[in-house]
This record gives sequence, structure tokens and C-alpha cells, in this order.
Amino acid sequence: MDPHLLRTYVAVARLASFSDAARELGYTQSAVSQHVAALEADLGLPLLTRRPVAPTPAGERLLEHAGALLLRLDAARADLDRFAAAPRATLNVAASPLALHPRTLAALPATGVTLRALPRDRVPAAVATGEADAGLVDGIAAPSDPLRLPDIAPLAATRVAEEPLAVVLPATHPLAGRTGVRLGDLVDARWLDAPAAGVPLGELRAVHGGPAGRGFRTALRYEGTDTRTLAALAADGHGLALLPLPAAGGVPGAAAVPLVAPRLVHCTELLLAAGARREAAGPVAEFSRRLRS
Repeated sequence: MDPHLLRTYVAVARLASFSDAARELGYTQSAVSQHVAALEADLGLPLLTRRPVAPTPAGERLLEHAGALLLRLDAARADLDRFAAAPRATLNVAASPLALHPRTLAALPATGVTLRALPRDRVPAAVATGEADAGLVDGIAAPSDPLRLPDIAPLAATRVAEEPLAVVLPATHPLAGRTGVRLGDLVDARWLDAPAAGVPLGELRAVHGGPAGRGFRTALRYEGTDTRTLAALAADGHGLALLPLPAAGGVPGAAAVPLVAPRLVHCTELLLAAGARREAAGPVAEFSRRLRS
């Protein structure tokens, strides 16, 4: 399967237009049509309907594979490019919002840094494809367990911080005065769904292990990255939130009750391309040393 043809097909399917895909890819519309036709001929299946432009059932199935295949190819190219790359004097860091806390921020060099906040699932891809020199990704896990990362490319992950977790709720909530709370007692509560600013509800369902992942109903979805806004929403009674304990306090009207069961912590891991040549005194190595010290 020719990856160039596959990239063209993915663009057409995503944009639902041959002409828009041609503009995005820098091809003529005729070339885009030929690419899709060649891929269909190679696979022996129609992948797109033309009017309207939409994936066929076989095309939908191919799309399920295409993203991972193309990402892995980009990661392989970036991995090999690192062998010939000149030493860098700057540092490009991709980080999930909750991975940016005093410890990780203090490790950044004083100059020459570009810091980008990305969704959690995009940070490993940014490091694997060379968009970032290093990544900071967060998640919840047992104290001795690594974070579960997508299998994109060989990445070296090092835990650089662990923090306790707390449920954020209104100060007037019946549980606000407790010294600890069990996640299992809150399965039927109304929660804030904030995949970037807090712990995603999907992770809560996974660690709770309830019947078919049910529970943890969404009361409000917050698509921002500011944890104080999330905590303020919880304080106003819009739903509960799970946050690292240091980030959960200090919001007027909110109470942060430590999570005592299951035994979980909020983890931050440093991601680097595994096996890549790293200069002993380069900015990536210095950043890594400061994080581990």
C-alpha cells in the first residue's frame, strides 16, 4: 500500500472533497482523483462514494488503520533524521496542561525554549515525529505503574513527579468535611468532563472497573485547559472534578477532598525519543537532568 496514496485518501475522506484535499496537499484535483482510484485498484474495493464524497464501509475500515500507519511512518522518518541532525541549541517541549506544574516549569532553561500545551494523546506523537524535542505527559496510575502510552514509536519515559489526587466539590457538599473519599462512592455523582484540564472521565471509568464502564455521568463538558476554571465550576455545583491535590486548592467556595481508594497518584512523565543521539551538554539533556534531580 503506497503511503502517498493513503495520505491523499485520508485527506479526501476528512475534508469530504477532492478539490479541498487538492488545495491542502498542493496537488491538482485530477492528481487527487488518480491517487484515490489507484488505491482503490490496489485494494480491489471502492473506498469513497463520489456524490456526496464519503467513505464506503470498506473506506471506513481503512480509516481505522490509516492514522496509526501514517503516524508510525512519520515517527520512523523522524527517528532516522535524528542521526544526521546537527546538535540543537534550543528546546521545543510539548506538554499536556496538567503536566505543567512548578517542578516541571522550574526545570525549563531560561532562554531558547518553545513550550506548547497539547492534548495528552498528542504529546507522544509530537515527540515521536520530531515536532518536539521532549514531552511532558500526565495521567493517573498506581504509584509503581507507568502511564499507558500509545504504541507509536520507541519512546523513553521517565517519571519525574507524583502527586496525590483530590475530588473537588462545593464547600457546602455533604462530603466536603471528610478527610478522604473513595472513588466507588461517587460513581453515581454528576461530574465535569474536562479532558484537558482535569482527569478524563474515561480514565475514572477504567480504573473503577464498574459494569461495562458505566457511571461518572457528565453534567457539563469543559474544553479549556485552565484548572482554576474547572475548580470554580465544581465550586459552583456544576459537577465534581478530579485534580492533583496541589492544583485543587485555593479556589473560593471549593473543597478538595483527598482520594483514598483506589490507591492512585497523578503522574508526570518525561518523554524522549528512545535511542536518539542526545548531546551530553545539550538543552534536552540539561532539561532531563534538572527534572530528575
